[in-house]
Amino acid sequence: MADDIALELDCTDLRCPLPVIELGRRISDVEVGHLIAVVTADPAARIDVPAWCRMRAQEYVGEDATAAGVARYVVRRLV
Repeated sequence: MADDIALELDCTDLRCPLPVIELGRRISDVEVGHLIAVVTADPAARIDVPAWCRMRAQEYVGEDATAAGVARYVVRRLV
């Protein structure tokens, strides 16, 4: 999954709701059909990112982790 990510947002030190705010601010930086990832240690992101995708008609692809073990939430831009 990591090889396909067009943009990775380093939100490691940001807490709810800032990671999804950053995602919303930057989603248009990737082309439709491409992936954007949010890297954050905030446990609320596990709920917030999929919920944001549902509300914004984007595709939640899933969760993995960076080499450092920080959670990474991957989204495909649909619109």
